[in-house]
Amino acid sequence: MAQEKPRKEILHQGRFLEMFKLGGWEYVERVGSSGVVVILAVTDMNELVLVEQHRVPVGARVIELPAGLAGDLPEARDEDFKEAAHRELLEETGYEAENIEFLCEGPPSAGLTSEIQTLLRATGLRKAGPGGGDESEDITVHAIGLDQLDAWLAAAVERGCLIDPKIYAGLYFLG
Repeated sequence: MAQEKPRKEILHQGRFLEMFKLGGWEYVERVGSSGVVVILAVTDMNELVLVEQHRVPVGARVIELPAGLAGDLPEARDEDFKEAAHRELLEETGYEAENIEFLCEGPPSAGLTSEIQTLLRATGLRKAGPGGGDESEDITVHAIGLDQLDAWLAAAVERGCLIDPKIYAGLYFLG
């Protein structure tokens, strides 16, 4: 006799997240998007473009690579990841990219969420707007020389910021 598959039970449905129980496992899924794009944006001056914003769940300002949802807008449900990366980079940082290239994809926290993040490299950057995010965000944009990045990140930690480890993972692709 075949063993019965565990039933996926909805524990909570929110506006942006749903929480499920499957067997003995609880996890969350994001509602209304096809994934997350994370952008490793490097200027022609060899600067890494970073964003800084307060993140409520950790109660601190976090230094991150620019990132955002793909397929989350009603008019762009079938948006591909490169389109989403162009849109999010401009929205968050004010930069437009001539080139966007796929690097890798994977789960950010496989024990907590079903979300998959796609890391893309943006080059041929041109400042085209102020950045800072949409009306719900308060984003500070930083363009830090790769030769100064270690010291700059250490200083950010000293002033109380958290550093997203995806920054360090992204540096792998820069050699």
